[in-house]
Amino acid sequence: MTHRDEAPDAPGSAPDFAGRIDDGPGPFGIYPWLLVGAGAVSDVAHGRARPLWASAPLLGLFVALVLAAIWFGFRRGRGDRLASGLLVALTADAFVLNAWFGHGMAMLFPLAAMAAGVVVPWTRRPWPVVVVGMLAVLGGVATWLRGASPGDGFTVGYSTLISGFIVSIILLLFGAIRELRETREELARTAVSEERLRFARDLHDLLGHTLSVMVIKAQAVRKLIPRDTGLAAGQAADIETIGRDALRQVRLAVSGYRGRGLAAEIDGARTALRDAGIEPTVRQEGTPLPDEAGSLLGWVVREGVTNVIRHSGAGTCEISVHGRVDTAVLSIRDDGRGGPPVMGNGLLGLTERVSGAGGRLQAGPDERGGYRLTVTVPLNTLPVKGDVS
Repeated sequence: MTHRDEAPDAPGSAPDFAGRIDDGPGPFGIYPWLLVGAGAVSDVAHGRARPLWASAPLLGLFVALVLAAIWFGFRRGRGDRLASGLLVALTADAFVLNAWFGHGMAMLFPLAAMAAGVVVPWTRRPWPVVVVGMLAVLGGVATWLRGASPGDGFTVGYSTLISGFIVSIILLLFGAIRELRETREELARTAVSEERLRFARDLHDLLGHTLSVMVIKAQAVRKLIPRDTGLAAGQAADIETIGRDALRQVRLAVSGYRGRGLAAEIDGARTALRDAGIEPTVRQEGTPLPDEAGSLLGWVVREGVTNVIRHSGAGTCEISVHGRVDTAVLSIRDDGRGGPPVMGNGLLGLTERVSGAGGRLQAGPDERGGYRLTVTVPLNTLPVKGDVS
């Protein structure tokens, strides 16, 4: 589908998905449905619609108008003036053909209703319902007045009503799906932004006071060196200790250790997935994990679930954790689009973190469909808290 430039919504207008057709079957998905009007073509081809010099051009004009109205309804958007003008013209042509020739020409009314379902926009008032409903009533009455039985007139009216409603509702649903997908992506972007703000606040809390103390002690060392080298050395040792502690805290924060572990990240992932319309399933088994492994895997859960929300288009996401004696295995699988792994910054960062801990990361399409991220980390080689070497 091609996209068109959108004017700003007018006050009181309907949701954007009512006017745009960026998703859905497209004009070539609607054209095959026009075969329901084959009876009119058959009447002209077999000479039942006389005079032929009038029926053939009028029917050809109707077909061209229907094709054009549906095309411009998709390409230029519902409610487009050109498409609306074509709809009016083809509807008038359908009534002329039915009144003049009768027979199979009555089946042109469902075709006009399909075009109306594409062209007429949904606003705060259900205009497709009004237009298609009027077309169905008038088409049924016109068919009856042309000599058809009341039952045949009702059939034409009912077919017209159903044809227009089906097309209009399908396109409305596809528009709503597009809105939901964009909302899901926006939720993912918001979650990432909030996480960045949280991380910035954490670093500020970690370093603000510590660096202030280090500056004060450095000033004290500078003043004490000429008078008391022993006391100055003690202050310098304090600076070293504070610096090492700050470095340890920063590394823990960057690795996801500070304030959040695996359990907290899984709880956050459940909430984020549900907010994005994805049903989460969590399975944890095996031996309990040490804090260092839990924190590293918590970071993997955070990044992996963010990718699921932003890129997968999934309906479900399964997070499984298996703790063994010497290794821990985390797997995140979704039932989305799958496809080859895209090594963006998030996945590259995870690979570096996991490799730095002596682990292994695997990502790619799952054999059952969707996408799978699997991380295996050794438990006996992870750095313990306080190790800054």
